[in-house]
Amino acid sequence: MKFSIIVPVYNRPQEVLELLQSLAKQTYTQFEVIIVEDGSSISCEQIVADFSHLLEIKYFTKQNEGPGLTRNFGMKHAGTDYFIFFDSDCLIPENYMGIVNSELTAHFTDAYGGSDAAHSSFTPIQKAISYSMTSFITTGGIRGGKKKMDVFHPRSFNMGFSRKVYEKTGGYAAMRFGEDVDLSLRILESGFKAKLIPDAFVYHKRRTSFYKFYKQVHNSGMARIALYARHPQSLKLVHMLPAAFVTGTLFLILLSLLFPVSLLPIFMLALLIFVHAAVSTGSFRVAYLSVVASFVQLFGYGIGFYRAAYNYFILKKTEKFAFRENFYK
Repeated sequence: MKFSIIVPVYNRPQEVLELLQSLAKQTYTQFEVIIVEDGSSISCEQIVADFSHLLEIKYFTKQNEGPGLTRNFGMKHAGTDYFIFFDSDCLIPENYMGIVNSELTAHFTDAYGGSDAAHSSFTPIQKAISYSMTSFITTGGIRGGKKKMDVFHPRSFNMGFSRKVYEKTGGYAAMRFGEDVDLSLRILESGFKAKLIPDAFVYHKRRTSFYKFYKQVHNSGMARIALYARHPQSLKLVHMLPAAFVTGTLFLILLSLLFPVSLLPIFMLALLIFVHAAVSTGSFRVAYLSVVASFVQLFGYGIGFYRAAYNYFILKKTEKFAFRENFYK
């Protein structure tokens, strides 16, 4: 089986270099790579050219439209019938393509997704952010699992689907945020099935600072309301928990002015995250940073959720209000 790997890029030549290095080491090599520059001012064209003797690779440039429409552009130029999507900040384990090929050959599915992990080369902050984005404590298991394959919603940093899915759904919507969840929901609504391939994980760098991470999760919180506008049934209680966390934490902080013991639940949660992260990562430094990352994630997402809910339900604005800012800037 041959695949088309599609990667949207915006001003990230160093990340593209490292991604292509990992793809050049794949044990299964029946794939082409399509790099689509989404209006970048810093080109990765030369880096792509340097890999032309190692990979079957295509390079395109286009005006900036966001990651979803850029992936659609890549699919229009793909030469196979099964597409795989990575973010430019991913490193791909050398057996990834072999695992996917074996799984789809034995148990074909029109759409799949995989998880992510932190690579040993990542900075402590990147490892902490990776922990906060994958831990059950902070995500509530919304990324799916072996017991939830029938409702698994793949994310576009590690996602694949057939040409048939693309033709029926039209691919990604013109959303700057939440475009992968929107497509996953439409894939299921169109009668296709999506499953998790647990061993097909990638090393996802995510953001390099807590400020950038806050902006990312803030926009993700806003996107959840935009997704509700498109798919009302998609909003679950677990999606509201970060907003409830923000309210509860601020209430406890105010209450602590009269009753200092009110801060105890906050400290207990921080301790739980620290211990769990220390065991998971094997590093006290990463564990400490994981506490910070977890609170940044919960506050960022929760505040974004509240902000979008106010605009949508109170001010009656359309869903596009959530996407005024460019995801890449």
